[in-house]
Amino acid sequence: MKFSVRSPDELISVIPHVLGFTPQDSLVLVPLSSELPAARVDLPTSAREREQVWESIGGVYARHTRPGAQIGLFSFSADRDYADRLGQDFAIRLQAIGVDVPIRLWASDTQWADLDTGAAGPLTPETRQIVAAQTVLNGLAQPAPSREALAASLVGDDKSIAALLADARTATAASTTHVDATLALDRLDTFHSTGIRLDDPEAARLLVSVKSIPIRDQLWHDMNAENATSHVALWSDLTRRAPDSVRAAPATMLAFASWLKGHGALAWCALDQVPQGQPYPAAELVTAVVQNGVRPSRWQAIKTAVATEGHTRGLDGLASWAKNPPVPRPPTI
Repeated sequence: MKFSVRSPDELISVIPHVLGFTPQDSLVLVPLSSELPAARVDLPTSAREREQVWESIGGVYARHTRPGAQIGLFSFSADRDYADRLGQDFAIRLQAIGVDVPIRLWASDTQWADLDTGAAGPLTPETRQIVAAQTVLNGLAQPAPSREALAASLVGDDKSIAALLADARTATAASTTHVDATLALDRLDTFHSTGIRLDDPEAARLLVSVKSIPIRDQLWHDMNAENATSHVALWSDLTRRAPDSVRAAPATMLAFASWLKGHGALAWCALDQVPQGQPYPAAELVTAVVQNGVRPSRWQAIKTAVATEGHTRGLDGLASWAKNPPVPRPPTI
């Protein structure tokens, strides 16, 4: 996303649109250069928690750091003094791996402060409206009021689909993988074109079909930067409506499409919807991709390599890259 901001309060008002929800008691790291990922963590409140947070993000930033890398640190908290100390701590850690931190801002519900210069002011509804207007003009959804609300948006009524699964399984058993794949791709193309929600029988049949890995992977390979928004809409709806027995595939597809679109928080919320106790390797792959800060552009590069060289499946190629990323260049001090 690209935003035009003129003041610290506008910059702070942008953060919910970057994350997809309004952060509370959070430390947010926003890249000021494109090679770095954004990150949000619960505000650590002890030395041990600070170490745990750094362990979870430090390696990722070290891996992606290039000369000139910059990050803005944003602390969302009622305690300005603690936010200042925390920001100083993480700025030092980031600078040690070659990431400059030219911006450290604090925000409460109503106030903001530049922790380096001491400048401060109110966070006003007018400023939030200016930023929201930019996102509306760019066709972006408005942020959820909290991460909990974002997660709750993926939980819906699964009873209608549950009642149709037996018939859908019977129809799939009487069909072939090729026929089911063609049907699934047709439904996907129609959704891309119209955006019309699948009715219950269509949704049940598609949810049963994508339990087949070859069919799921054909739909997965359809994803690209241009249609990621459509995929997010489709798989969000199907994740909400899917019973546990068929939820792993749509939740994983949603997580991947969200990552491809740059919505890391929605990707994590989608991964949380994969039923526990049901091992799903594709979800583990997406977890590795998101956790390691893999850039979405890698997906298109891998698909292109597969098309031209044909020596490996795209998902396997991305999994290998996520789990064994390149050795980072040493930072320039």
